[in-house]
Parts: sequence; structure tokens; C-alpha cells
Amino acid sequence: MAARGERFALVTVVRREPPSSARVGDTALVTANGEVHGWVGGGCTRSTLLRESLRAMADGEPRLLSLSVDPGTETRPGLVALPMTCKSGGTVDLYVEAVLPSPRVVVFGVTPAARTLVRIAHAMGYRVEVVDPEANAADFPEAARVLTAAGPDTPRGAYILVATMDERDLDAIEQAARLEPAYLGVIASRKRFAELRDALRARGVAGGMLDSITAPAGLDIGARAPEEIALSVMAQIVERRRRAAAHTPPEAKAPGSTEQREATDPVCGMSVAIAGARHVAEVEGRKHYFCCGGCRTKFLADPARYPAPAERAHRL
Repeated sequence: MAARGERFALVTVVRREPPSSARVGDTALVTANGEVHGWVGGGCTRSTLLRESLRAMADGEPRLLSLSVDPGTETRPGLVALPMTCKSGGTVDLYVEAVLPSPRVVVFGVTPAARTLVRIAHAMGYRVEVVDPEANAADFPEAARVLTAAGPDTPRGAYILVATMDERDLDAIEQAARLEPAYLGVIASRKRFAELRDALRARGVAGGMLDSITAPAGLDIGARAPEEIALSVMAQIVERRRRAAAHTPPEAKAPGSTEQREATDPVCGMSVAIAGARHVAEVEGRKHYFCCGGCRTKFLADPARYPAPAERAHRL
């Protein structure tokens, strides 16, 4: 999953008190679409671990959860205390850690600056791909893939550097522009890029895309040697990435973020993750989500007793 760039969460039982069915060391993997693989307790914990795992995937922050029959007594620092819905009782502490996709860097070119940037980006945890007709995988051992041309599976939204520095500049920039990059830098002087810009406009590259290209690429640190240029470009990529992250709300970072991801259990009031929810009921064309089968049974026995959240707030 990590190799495919898919986000997921690992959940581990780090403490328990009987009669919980979970054991310390039990683990589960939760996918972004709500699938749960593994075991960290019965249905009493599933809804909570699913909801908190999806939240962790959205904000990238780990969580230490404690599910107990009396969460108000749990006051340990850094602990998120939540109610245990099982009638049998017990306590389970879960550590939830999100595993997010590595940021992508695509380098066009086989120049010394391109080779150095691949090494630096790989050392910093980026997944790097190289694109060039003359690229040889043996020359880029740190690259995840080496391609002769960008294809449909070349990642969109990556940080891209065009370091061809020859007659292939135009083709490389045109290919890079089609990948909807988060950053597109070109190693070229301002005079050289002005010529490239006119040629790209003649090829039909949109003006907005041309305006977004950074050339010369890299922060102005007085770089001259290829290694210094690669360092300045990587520093600029980090700056752009961190700036974008600072202005992106957590809920917008997860897949499907434009849709509602949680619902309120009409019986107990708990938040329930919609993705992967097992306990669902539809009454009069409206779907209701529940933390466990017990709440669903109570609801279906007398739906009128449990108004929708908006109605409940109005009555109060």
C-alpha cells in the first residue's frame, strides 16, 4: 500500500483490562475507504477505531485512545478518553498511527544537477521518479522508477524539476505541465526561459501554467555548482510544500474530503465513520449510522423516539 501511495492507519493494543477480548500487541490496519484488517477487539471498538483512524489519516497526527466504561476517570496526559459501548465492560488502550503517502518528486533530465537532486530527495523521504529518453536505471539507484517518457501512470500533483538543460527542454516542460504539478521548476537562465516561454506558448501551453513555472529554479543562495543548484531546488520544494500544508485545512487532506465522513448515532450520540460502517438503517429514505448493533436494534424498535440531530437540538 505504501508503494502504491495509499494512505492507511496502523492500530495497536497497548494496554487492556479484562474482560476485553483484545490482547496487548493485537493489531489492525485501516484503509482510507473504511476497511479494517486484523483484530483489536470486537464490535465495541470497531466503530471508534475506524472513526479515529480516518481522522488520523486526515491530519497525519497519531492518537492514543482509551476506551472504558467510565472515560471521565481517564486523566493521563496525551490520552483521548472515549466510552466503551460493550456491556461486558473492560478497558482497551489503542495507539493509532497514520501512514501517509510519501511526497513525490519527478526529475526530467540526466544532468549532474538532476542526479544530485534525486539523491537528496530520496534521502529526505520523497519518492522520486526520473524521466528522460537517455535515462538508465543503473545511474539512478535511489529512484523508484526510471522512465524514458512521462506516461499516464506518472504521478499528478508531484514536485517537478526540469533539468534537461538542452534541446529537450521544450518537450520536458510540456510533458511536466500536463502532470498538474504542485511545483514546476526549470534550471535555466531568465534569458533562456524567456525564449522557452515564447515557444511553449506557440505550442499551446496555457498562460496560467507558464506563469506558475519557477525559472531559474531554486532559492537564491548564490548556487553555482550542480550540487548547490540541486540543494537550492530541494530547499524551494520544501518551502512550497510546507507553505501549502500550513494553508490547507486537515479535512481537505483526506480522500473524499468534500463529502460527509461522519454521522451521529441517534441513540447514543457517538460520532460514527460513514466509510466502512457496519450498522446502518434506512427509515423513510434517510440513512442512520450506529456505533454498534445494540443501538441499531433500539432505534428500529421505535425510530420516533430518536429524532435527527437537528430536530433534537431544536427541541432542546
